[in-house]
This record gives sequence, structure tokens and C-alpha cells, in this order.
Amino acid sequence: MSAAPGSRAEDPRSPAQWHRVLTLLADVSLFIGTRAVWTQAATHRVALAGIISVCYASILVSGVLALTVRRARSLARVDLVVLLTAITLTLCTWALNHAGGDEAVLTTQATRELVAGHPVYGQPWPWLFHGKGVALTPTADGGYDFTYGYPPLVPLLTAPLLWLGHGGAPATAAATLALITGAALLWRLLPVPWRSAATMLCLGFGFLSTYARQGYPAIPAMVLLIPVVVGWPRIGSGGRLGTSGIARAACLGAACAAQQLPWFVTPFLLAGIYAVRRGELGGHAARLVVLRILGIAATTWLLINTYFIVHEPGPWLGGIALPLTQGAVLHGQGLVDISLYFTHGSDRLDWYGHASVLLAAALLALFVLFVRRLGPAATVLPWCAFYLATRSQDGYYLMMTPLWLAAAVTVSQSEFAHAWQPRPRWLTGPRRRPALVGVVVLLVLPALVSATLAVSGRPPLRTDITAARWTTAHSLSALTLRVTNTGSSPLTPHYMLTTGQGMSRYWSLERGPATIPAHTTATVELRAPSGRFPLPVKKSAHIRLRAFTASPQTLSTRDVSPAELGRKG
Repeated sequence: MSAAPGSRAEDPRSPAQWHRVLTLLADVSLFIGTRAVWTQAATHRVALAGIISVCYASILVSGVLALTVRRARSLARVDLVVLLTAITLTLCTWALNHAGGDEAVLTTQATRELVAGHPVYGQPWPWLFHGKGVALTPTADGGYDFTYGYPPLVPLLTAPLLWLGHGGAPATAAATLALITGAALLWRLLPVPWRSAATMLCLGFGFLSTYARQGYPAIPAMVLLIPVVVGWPRIGSGGRLGTSGIARAACLGAACAAQQLPWFVTPFLLAGIYAVRRGELGGHAARLVVLRILGIAATTWLLINTYFIVHEPGPWLGGIALPLTQGAVLHGQGLVDISLYFTHGSDRLDWYGHASVLLAAALLALFVLFVRRLGPAATVLPWCAFYLATRSQDGYYLMMTPLWLAAAVTVSQSEFAHAWQPRPRWLTGPRRRPALVGVVVLLVLPALVSATLAVSGRPPLRTDITAARWTTAHSLSALTLRVTNTGSSPLTPHYMLTTGQGMSRYWSLERGPATIPAHTTATVELRAPSGRFPLPVKKSAHIRLRAFTASPQTLSTRDVSPAELGRKG
């Protein structure tokens, strides 16, 4: 069929329009946050401001080229320019903001102790947090987590960068370099038209580079998972791992030795690989493939951890399990917000943790049962369980989003068409659909019941402010409370005032009983941390008096207004 009059046949070498749009979006994403970095550089580091100005020119020229180049190969070169521009901006931003947060200072200190031959795990370093604006992680027992609670690979990677100075700079540099490496790796592994999506997600949007500049060990862990996730259903195809499969299995073990989040996605990947290989090769061959992957990953993990297992086995085990056992107070954007902000607490906070574990187990079981449908979502499903956890920070999802992209582009639904799905006799036959629905309900129901128990709990403590002592017009030094334990067991509460979405430091108990017996009332006097607690000037600010207990884990909250405190003073 001939082309319409006045039209020109499309050149088969020209890029697809959606490729142009994706490149343009990646290019535009580099504007996010760049003005603020340029302003900071122009004030303090003029040379960096000049480099950022050149990056602005690169963004503009790349935008023009993305819409005008005639060949796909030329557009691929524009994709590379956008990636290099993003890397340059990321490095400039790190050069200006590299102090990091609590994760960075803990990782750097762990690295220094490791290099000096000192124990790394179970060692509290409270001085890292004194007067430096570094966030604390309060625990429900009235303390704070001052120890290193991650596997040891990231301190090992940070060791060559200790020359960068004090504070968290070495850890933030290690995480930022890892992120840049991951962005380049994902860019290279994706099909050519999709490469700019890697630039946009890893470096353009800005949230991943922010986490890297905070020194989060999850960033290197995520980078190590990228080669594992790209085309993961094809690992072990034909019953052989090959050099690529061995390397990817080693990366899986290394990722698990960098941070705990890979522990949660690993069962889904292994279950999916087993299902696909069993559908292709049969049960015995599929088991051998998965056992080889597991053996290589476990060997890599053990090699990285061997020094610590030998020299400090007990503290090492407690350290790598710390995020699961530390008893940190509620925090995040998940279901716990109901108890934190929409009710006055709950006497059943432990059930949030139970609900998260039960949902994780249910999702894995559902993944196995319906792998032909759920297989492509293997890199997303595990994080759904964190929505019910006591620590449901959005970072758990955000830092793993490059894995979502890698799977979305390189893993298709058709690869699971012949995957093995367990189907007992009672799940087959003419009534299989109601039976499958019943299985889904039974698997998810325990998690829903646990979440309902957590949300519907009542605060066990009732607090009334009877006196407030002021140091200035806008800061408190002490509070006197009348506390009533309405529960059936004695409680040892720990108190704090909060003025925003996060937690603050605990107030110390000056007078009164530490433990309040069941169905009794006591008067306690609290002293503000560091002797003073500044209150927000705005009358619309939410001030909350919170009381945490560790055993059982409970939260009791009272909303307090500045005017009420003034009347009590």
C-alpha cells in the first residue's frame, strides 16, 4: 500500500515516539532540586555553581536533541548524555551535602572500629548523636538505639573512603557511588529505548540520591540486587547457571550481607525461579537449580560475614537481627498512623508486628499458588507487608523502586505461562474457583485480624497535666502529670512531647513511681531533655504527650494545646 500523497514513509531507523518522550522526561527530571543546589553552590562553592550551570546547558540541548534527532542510534547517544549529566549533578549535590544522618554516622563509626580492629556490633556510640542534629531512634523501653544494626558489607565498602573526613561523609560517599554505579548498570542492562527510565528513577527524581546522601546501607543492597532482578525468571534456564547465573547468585548473597531488606525479596525470587524451572525441566532439575543458587548466595554471604562470626559471634548475630528485635517506637506512613495520629494510642501495638509477619507469609504463599499471574510482581509484593509493620517508613518501598523498573521492563507475563503452580485435588475440578477464593481469604485473614486488633486497641494510660514549669515564654522545663493505669497489668511508661510527625527525646522521671500498678493513679514529675523543650509558636501546631511502654508494647497519647499548658503554668 503506497503512502498517502504529500506524506513521507517513516524511516525504520527512526526512534519510536515513546522513546523520545521517555528521554525527554528523564531530561526534565534533572531540573528537580537543581535550582536549590545551584543557589547553595553560588553562595559557598562557586566552581560547583559553574559546573551546575553547564549541566543546565546540557539539559536544554538534550531536550532539543531528544525531539529532533532522526535515528534511534542518535537518540541512544542523547540518553547517554542525560545519564552523564545526572551523574554530574548527583556528585555536585553530594559535594555540598555529605554530612549524612544517623545511618551515615553509625556506618562510618562501624567502619572506623573495624579498621582499628575493635568490635563493631553491640557497641553503643551515644556521642555520635550529641548536639549534632542527628536523628535518634527511640525504643519503647525509654532508650535509644546507638549501635550498628546492619550486616557488615557496607562498612567493608566504606573503609577505603575514610580519608574523606569525620562525620558521615565516608558512608554517604560510599552510598552515592553505589547509587551512581547502580544507575549506570541498570541503564546498561535495560533495552536501549528504556534506558532513560533508569536515569530518571535512580538519579532524576532525587529521592534515591537523598537516601544515598543520608548514608542508607539499603542503597548498596539495592544496587547489588539489580543484576539479579533483570530477567530473573531466565536464571538457570536449561538447568545450567553459567557464568552469568553464578555471578547473579553471588550478587544475591552480597546484597543480603549489605542490609536486611533483600532478605524479604529473596524467598519470592527463589520461589519464582523454582516454579519456572519446574515447569520447564521438572521437579528434580528445578530443585538442583535453586539449590545451586542458594549455595552460591549462602557461600558469598558467609565469606563476607566470616570475620565477624569468628571474632564476635553473639554481638554479630544480635546486630544483624537488631531491626527486627530492637523494639523501636512506631514510625512510618502505614497503618500505624491510625494509632499515632487518628486515635489516642493502643494497648495492642505488638499486633502490628504480628500482622506484618502474617501478611508476608500470606503473600509468599499466594505468590506460589498464583505464580503465573503474580510472577512479574515478585519485586513489589514483599514490601506490601511493611505497610502493616510498626516501622512502616516509605523508604522501604522507595529505595527498592529500581528493582520494580528492572522487573517491569525485562520480565514478561508470558515467561510464567508454563510455571508450576501447586494444585491439590481439592483446588481442582468444577468448584475450583470458590475453593481458590476460600484459600486466598484464609491466607490473608490472620493478617487482617491482627491488624484490626492493633488498630482497635485502647490507650491503657490516662494522663492529665497538673503543672507546667516554663524557662521562657516558648519553652518548658518540667511537667507534673497525674497518670492513671486503666489496664489490667502494671506498666512502666516513658514520656515524651512531640510537635510534629516524628518522635522526640524522652523526658526524664524526676519524682514519682516508674511503674504504675493496674487500676491505680500516680503523680509523676518529668524534666525536659537538656533542661528545656521549645514549643512551636503557632497556636495551630499539634502538641502531643505520648507515653510508651515496652512490655506489653503500648502507646497512650494526649493532645495538648499551648494555651492549656499556659493555664497550667
